[in-house]
Amino acid sequence: MKDQLRLAIKTALQQCYADHSLTSGGGLDEIQLEIPKNPDHGDFSTNLALTLAKPERKAPRKIAEILVAALQGNPLCEKIEIAGPGFINFRLAANCWYDVLDQITQQQDNYGRSTVGAGTKIQVEFVSANPTGPLHIGHGRGAVVGDAVAAVLAAAGFSVQREYYINDAGNQIQTLGRSILLRLRELQGEKIEFPEDGYQAPYITDLAAKYRSEHGELIAVPETEAIELCSRFGVAEILKWIEVDLQSFGINFDSWYSEKSLYERGMVEQELARLREKGLSFEEDDALWLRTTDFGDDKDRVLIKSDGSYTYFASDVAYHMEKFDRGFDRVIDVWGADHHGYIPRMKAMLAGLGHSPEDLEVLLIQMVNLLRDGKPYIMGKRSGNFITLKEVVDEVGRDACRFFFLMRRCDSQLDFDLELAKQQNSDNPVYYVQYAHARICSINRNAAELGMEQPSSGSVDYSRLELVEELALVKQLARFPETVVGAALSYEPHRIVFYLQDLAAQFHSYYNRHRVLVDDPITSRARLSLVNAVRTVLANALHLLGLSAPERM
Repeated sequence: MKDQLRLAIKTALQQCYADHSLTSGGGLDEIQLEIPKNPDHGDFSTNLALTLAKPERKAPRKIAEILVAALQGNPLCEKIEIAGPGFINFRLAANCWYDVLDQITQQQDNYGRSTVGAGTKIQVEFVSANPTGPLHIGHGRGAVVGDAVAAVLAAAGFSVQREYYINDAGNQIQTLGRSILLRLRELQGEKIEFPEDGYQAPYITDLAAKYRSEHGELIAVPETEAIELCSRFGVAEILKWIEVDLQSFGINFDSWYSEKSLYERGMVEQELARLREKGLSFEEDDALWLRTTDFGDDKDRVLIKSDGSYTYFASDVAYHMEKFDRGFDRVIDVWGADHHGYIPRMKAMLAGLGHSPEDLEVLLIQMVNLLRDGKPYIMGKRSGNFITLKEVVDEVGRDACRFFFLMRRCDSQLDFDLELAKQQNSDNPVYYVQYAHARICSINRNAAELGMEQPSSGSVDYSRLELVEELALVKQLARFPETVVGAALSYEPHRIVFYLQDLAAQFHSYYNRHRVLVDDPITSRARLSLVNAVRTVLANALHLLGLSAPERM
């Protein structure tokens, strides 16, 4: 509808230039349309008259009057008004909106999808939790955000890959191996003083017991080799837990990428050599540094420490450059909010190596406050001092968990009330949305029992949809494709959640006040077409978020 109205305005503007009522020749490709916050102001509003005031050397309201005169009689518009200093408000004719219902009937699952992304290759890297323990609820929020961002980007026509970066190199992996080895020795009867920096949780003992049952006791193996064996075993087992937990949460990755493989293939050294060749790195205090201050960072960053060991930054440089070598046009990383200070150095690195810093987008995930009946709740038993994702999903279910994680911007803190997420009533937002879909499926069953066929495209008399609520529902349905594009371009999947809540509320209100299946068969067909368009859009939006669209509840 926006495109049609924008074309009508452009045609009117060209007419004004042709008859010399306007003379600047500008604005043809800059026609902005917004939806007024107050519905009484119409369906759309443009500030075109204000933007043309300077080049036309006329008062905005005078320009608006000229444009409105040129638009008079356009069948798209029911009413055109000038407001304030020169805004033009448009109310479209109802029959224009009802074309949307035929579009939805024809497109079904594809309604809301577009080609805006034009196949641009984007990689979304998310979760990427260290394989040293089970996923906690913070990882769960990042998992859902990353997955939903990838989904809306794909719906908008981007070519998307989901990747998990396995941090299987570095001190934390050595600590994992040492922790498993010490618990293994305890199981063998040794008295062990466990170090404070070791992994203390009970699952370490479980891993040690499993290693012992499958591989023996490592009694005669030198400690360095034993730690390496335990590290490899621990990482492999924990990654299995992580993959199972993510799959049960509805998340699958196209690629699992090993940090260790970067070193094994010489990728880290290759990138460090590129930095040296470009004069971007320097040696000082027996360490190798990257000149990130040349590109906006607050200080230079260490790549190789004075003891010869690599920093995480060194492998991150290699990893991100290798992403672009794989042909991705843009890279999105989903990180915990505590990594915000890491962003400038990563963008500085990209700038130094010839990429636009804008090619890397970092989404920061804020904390989840777990509540029960509005009060802070702690329930981690098997995992040590944190709450696992599996515990939460097992208690409230996958759909509720995903929906709640997406109810706020990812960079704002989230309160997650377990009891609310389990309620089977309208107080629970995910139940409220899914129940709208189930209700419409029930209407369809009733229609089938009455011998009514589902209306097909072009076979419905939409003039029977005379109620204010019906037109409002159609307008909300028409906004879905633009909502998906907006969510994709801004990396904000919570926009889909907000849209779903608004659409469900409008439908429930309509359902509670009006019968869909009435005595007049022509009106019934029109209303049945309307509610099934609502059902289609509810299902499409729910599936974008990785949620089910139940037919019975």
